[in-house]
This record gives sequence, C-alpha cells and structure tokens, in this order.
Amino acid sequence: PGFTGITMQTIHNKSILGRGARAVGTPARIARRVNFKAGASKFENVEMQPPDPILGVSEAFKKSTSPEKLNLGVGAYRTDELKPMVLNVVRKAEKKIFDAAEDKEYLPIQGLEAFRKATMDLLLGAGHPAIAENRVVCLHSLSGTGSLRVASAFIARFMKGKTVYISNPTWGNHRNIFGDEGVEWKYYRYFDAETVGLDFKGMMADIESAPDGSIILLHGCAHNPTGIDPTPEQWQQIADLCIKKSHTPFFDVAYQGFATGDLEKDAFAPRLFVDAGLETFVAQSYSKNLGLYGERVGAINLVCSTADAAGRVMSQMKRLARALYSNPPTYGAKIAATIVNDKELFSEWKAEMAGMSGRIDSVRKELRAALEKRNPNKDWSFVTSQIGMFSFTGLSPEQVANMTNKWEVYMTKDGRISLAGLNSAKVDRLADAIVDSFASA
Repeated sequence: PGFTGITMQTIHNKSILGRGARAVGTPARIARRVNFKAGASKFENVEMQPPDPILGVSEAFKKSTSPEKLNLGVGAYRTDELKPMVLNVVRKAEKKIFDAAEDKEYLPIQGLEAFRKATMDLLLGAGHPAIAENRVVCLHSLSGTGSLRVASAFIARFMKGKTVYISNPTWGNHRNIFGDEGVEWKYYRYFDAETVGLDFKGMMADIESAPDGSIILLHGCAHNPTGIDPTPEQWQQIADLCIKKSHTPFFDVAYQGFATGDLEKDAFAPRLFVDAGLETFVAQSYSKNLGLYGERVGAINLVCSTADAAGRVMSQMKRLARALYSNPPTYGAKIAATIVNDKELFSEWKAEMAGMSGRIDSVRKELRAALEKRNPNKDWSFVTSQIGMFSFTGLSPEQVANMTNKWEVYMTKDGRISLAGLNSAKVDRLADAIVDSFASA
C-alpha cells in the first residue's frame, strides 16, 4: 500500500497557549506611539494582484449599468428569471435544524459524523466494502477548495517529489492550490480545439509518459471548463493505465448529481477507479448540487488499501486541518446530512437536481438552434455534446473581449460560458454575440 510509512499524528492542545492567556512576567499592555510618514509603508513593494479570473468577472458585471448585461462567468445556478435559487429541500432541512435547537459547539477536526457518513455513501454507495472495512479517510472540509488544499498539503509532506498532472485546460484555482503548497504540477493534454472535443489520444500519451507513481488529477464529471467527459470505455482505459503506471488518481468531484441529474451516473468514474483497487483521492463539494455556495460544505476523501493506512492518513490530515482552519463549519454540513439521511428529503433533492440539470439542458438546445440559424455553415454540435454548467466555446481572448465590450456578455477569458446563468429570453442575444465575436477575429 502507498501510505504504510505514514506515522500516527497526535494533536497536543495543552501546548497551545489559550486565547487571552499571558506569559508570566509579560506586561499586559505595551503602548507605543508610531509616527507614520505620509505614503510610507513597509508593504510598498507588494505587487498588485490582478482580479481573480472568475470572481473578477462578477465584479466587472456589477459595475456595468447596461440593462442588457449578462453574467456567464461564475458557475452558480440561476432560475429562469436569472435569480439566485435556494432549493426547497434546503429550506425544509433548515427548518428541521432550527426546530432541533441544537448548540453551536465546535465540531471535531474531522467534522460532523452524520455528514461524513452521508458523503462517503454518496461517493461510493452505501455499504461499499471500502466503507465497511474502514479504509476510507473522510475529512469534512471547506467545500472543494479547502478539501483540495488539505490534500495538497498532505501530498507536499508525504508524497514528496511527486508531480500532480492536471488537464489542459482546468479550473484555474487548481494551479494556485498545488503551487502554493510547493507541489509541482504539469499539464496533460485534454481539449482538442479542432474538434472542440476530448483529445483522448494526447491525454493517454501524456499520462503514459508521466513518471511512475505520479498523481493524476481528474474531474469526476462535467469537466470544468470544457464540459467534455471521457466515455465509460475511456474511463476504463485511464484506470488501466493508472494501474500499469502505479499512478495515484485524484478526483475533483464538484458536480455529482448536478451534471446529469443522476447521482449514481455522476459517480461512475471515481467508483470505477476505487473498485479497480486504486488508492484514490476524491475532493467533494456541495456548492453546486445543493446550492450551498456560501456555506462551504465539502470533504476530502482518500480510499486506502488498508484500515491501518487510513487511520494514519486521517491523523495527519487532521493535523494539517488544525493548522489551516482548526474545525470545519457546522451549518451547511447539517443541511447536507439532514437531506441525505432522510429518505423523503433525499428523493425531493434528486428531483430538484434533475430539474436544474434539465433547465440547463434546455437552454443548451435553444442556444445551439439559435446559433445554427445564424450561421449554418459552422458546426455547433459541441454546445449540446458538452454537459454540466459550462460550454467551452472556443472563443479566443480577443473574441471574448468583443463579447464583453460590445455585447455586455461577461465571461472568462478562456471562452467558457456558464449556461446556468442563461435563460430562454437571453438566448437570441447571446447567439448574436457569439456569432459576431467569431466573425470579429
């Protein structure tokens, strides 16, 4: 097993000076007057960081005063009126939580037990052998980003020298998360600009050429930003190659149940790899499928070969989480656990997910039809062959600038649009903007 050399970590809270405590002999307060010169600062050499490539789109959108403006940047679901949506099932779960009048105590570092059970069951299926045999590390964390960051810190310490291979393109924050922990990352080919589809041959060649024992970051479903996933047969070939090369797969699962409207179907890839005997990382997020964007609900999982290895890994992940954020937030996890562990609410949630997925699928079809009407000489089939929230249009940065400057369509510079932010009333205008922008350069 790959994690047998990890020692058990113990967290010593007694060595931590309590908040408000004072060392013996230290004055309670030392007052010092500092005269600052105008314009002088110790931080004058700090460079200005450009706006976040995704969240910065929303900032620019808010500044616009145009009544025609359209925000297709951030992957957050909107109703057909383009308003934020809170699921009915979430409201029902919140009422149950409120009526229970529970306390506000800290959670254990590993998180809410009912949530951890629910998230493992969703990922692998209730009763999966890895769960029954205590081989699954499941640390309740801060949505997908926090989960990835804990795993990155773990890789930096216990898988030293390993390179993480990420798809080109990928979610922009992947590079930041691994890079900030000093973990080397490299691209593998993924997107074929000619076909606006998957470059499976290039992907397999790059995974094959990666040094044995590398870490391969994969999107569990609804690849971000392309919306292009391998077929089940291709997933099997990727799993076989990981076994051959002793690679460690790492799935980022941000859209389970939201991509196709089916929780089981969207869990196909990580389950395949785990069932093939691969020790597998999985980062999970509930921002999209439960609409809990601001609650930061997620988990980092690592399915190990033995229960002993899982225990050691959990001890170290808890140590890392303790230093990063100490304890995960409670409220959103209680919402998720309440829904998943209640048969009636769980069924209602699945129906609402199917509804959200279905609305996006409808505007995909409408957009393709509108594009084909305006330019029948171009192949627009990629719009409906892609899945999930996004469509990867193939627009260049210059063409994206035309989309924003001329048409007030706000989107990321890589050409990705979030169809979750589109409704039927805006389809024609978006089609006009896309066709004009492709013709502009």
